[in-house]
Amino acid sequence: MKKRFAIIGLGNFGFHVAKTLFEDGNEVIAIDLDRHRVQRIEPFCTEAIVMDATDKDRLKALGLDVMDCVIISTGTRISVSILICLHLQEMGVKKIMAKALDEDHAKILKKVGASDIIQPEKDMAVRVSRVLSMPNVLDFISLAEDYNLFQVDPPRAFIGKSLRELDLRAKYNIYIIAVKEMVPENFIVVPPADFVIKDSDLLIMLGKSEDIRHVKTLQ
Repeated sequence: MKKRFAIIGLGNFGFHVAKTLFEDGNEVIAIDLDRHRVQRIEPFCTEAIVMDATDKDRLKALGLDVMDCVIISTGTRISVSILICLHLQEMGVKKIMAKALDEDHAKILKKVGASDIIQPEKDMAVRVSRVLSMPNVLDFISLAEDYNLFQVDPPRAFIGKSLRELDLRAKYNIYIIAVKEMVPENFIVVPPADFVIKDSDLLIMLGKSEDIRHVKTLQ
């Protein structure tokens, strides 16, 4: 279903967020004070607007409170993003995602109404580090402070054994919540206890990073 988004700040990050959301079939309003940035995004959004988003009256006139999410991606002037976030919160915007420059900036944005914080450099650093330190991890999705969702190749010790035999919850404190079979191609959600793991399978595991690392040593 088509959703409605507004992106405030059209630097590289904001531009690509707006473009991707629009290409996925969503309604996208793109806003920036810089006319050249607005002209650049025009082919890739529903509406492109040149305006100072710190102007509360003009911001309110856009009706952003009906958006599914407003994303704040302004530059290095911390006060600008904080003020915009405050305005959006007072306008009743349901979901506000804001790009933070550092941890202190993130804390302030949370205090003034941001529901989600984006720290692109930090988030990418964590992702790259996971791949380097855990090479059997094919994909990584952060769920919470301690628990994560991983897509991994099956350890050699798992191959040819059923989930019942492996008893992963008791032995390793991890859960296999889905299996992507490659031969033949199939996707199994919550595989049964008698499912036997093959070397061509991809396992979607839920667990703590330290427990996944332990499983890695079973290779």
